[in-house]
Amino acid sequence: MYHHNVKSYKNMKTVFKVFVYVVCILLTILSVIPFFIMIINGTRSTPEIQQSALAFLPSNAFKDNFQILQRGSFDAFVGFKNSIIVSTGATACAVYFSSLTAYALSAYDWRLRQPFFTFILVVMMIPAQVSAIGFFQFMYRVNLVNSLLPFIVPAIASPTIVFFMRQYLLSTFSIDIVNSARIDGARELRIFNRIVLPMMKPAMAMQAIFIFVTTWNQLFMPLILLTSTSKWTMPVMVSQLRGNIYRTELGSIYLALTMSVIPLFVVYFSLSKYIIAGVQLGGVKE
Repeated sequence: MYHHNVKSYKNMKTVFKVFVYVVCILLTILSVIPFFIMIINGTRSTPEIQQSALAFLPSNAFKDNFQILQRGSFDAFVGFKNSIIVSTGATACAVYFSSLTAYALSAYDWRLRQPFFTFILVVMMIPAQVSAIGFFQFMYRVNLVNSLLPFIVPAIASPTIVFFMRQYLLSTFSIDIVNSARIDGARELRIFNRIVLPMMKPAMAMQAIFIFVTTWNQLFMPLILLTSTSKWTMPVMVSQLRGNIYRTELGSIYLALTMSVIPLFVVYFSLSKYIIAGVQLGGVKE
């Protein structure tokens, strides 16, 4: 009887494991198909896409689509350069200074710590669209319209990342490590850069992916603030890919979209190893 129950349990466990694998494979396929179709449509002509938007084999219109992009205001080099500057700068500022703020909220016991954290939570609830007009007026008064700085410097204050980093530190951080470093004579900023930051790599990698993707895909504020084509980011250039009233080159639009998402894949696959390492570390932590 005992052996029969053990065998039944193992069979159920195997069936459940197979079910989980099948679900994961299906979800992976569903996630990849839109990107695959977008890449394939970037090699097809507009008539081919209009006849059938769903295709799994590439065509031979890639060169024509790329030439169409070069004829218009679309400049891939300028778009990539501006988007990389904005996304990299905003990601670095947001992750570093948010981690520093979260460390101050976790490691130091000061009088206004809880009211300050409450204020951060309140700011998180304010939609960005509410402050768009005031932000534009402020940028206009300080002569930063048509500049990339308004998309980089404000990232220093990122309430959502501060909240996430603080929660991460509360679950993984030990103040004894900091006290030991202080006894050895290390300064506070050195402690943060050499001891705390390496401990926060998984959380920083995750937030870096989110911030980079969000900043790269940002369209609303760049459309308002950037008036010169030399300052346009990649999403702004893609949004301007319109044909005349009689014809829109769908193949070139798909090709531009494909080019615009390549850096997102590079960033994700570069940082995903830190996330996996963090999950494994949390799984074995006692």
